[in-house]
Amino acid sequence: MGIGTILLIVLVLLLAYGVMVYNRLVTHKNRFENAFSQIDVQLQRRYELIPNLVEVANKYVAHEKDTLTEVIEARNQASKACKEAAANPGESGLVGALAKAEQSLGNAMGKLNLVVEDYPELKADETLRDLHDELTSTENRVSYARQAYSDAVMRYNTEREQFPAVVVANTCNFNEADLFEAANDEIREPVKVKFG
Repeated sequence: MGIGTILLIVLVLLLAYGVMVYNRLVTHKNRFENAFSQIDVQLQRRYELIPNLVEVANKYVAHEKDTLTEVIEARNQASKACKEAAANPGESGLVGALAKAEQSLGNAMGKLNLVVEDYPELKADETLRDLHDELTSTENRVSYARQAYSDAVMRYNTEREQFPAVVVANTCNFNEADLFEAANDEIREPVKVKFG
């Protein structure tokens, strides 16, 4: 066997290995994008429930318009960010923008929950209770979908950072995927408890 034949065999083996690495990266990328689509489905479900919840609350607490308006505006911002991120979950920054919008929506929903607590007749409304239960169920689904997404992103990012996959990843534009992390840094700080 001549040197040319050996070099050809080595080149073919390297090319075959490169194709295998490329295919693994594609598989992991598709998995994290699919995992994000599950988040998208649950968030859209949540975005559809929120206006109904606000509508029921509006019947009882007309003078709390600022809170209700804030919830709807936060919902619209989060829905817009979700659509943008869903169009390309691999694009850096879009998932982070969604996490920030979700944090704002969570804050607004917290204010709405405080309003509901202040009105016993609203709290007793059967439609509101049903919507709240549905929203709670959806929140649990969102949490599960976020965890699955984070796991898929971690596997993808780990795969793309390992040698020799990093060479293929950088050559073929397999960019690092963003985790769906809390946008509020205060959440990461330890809780401070004071007595007296």
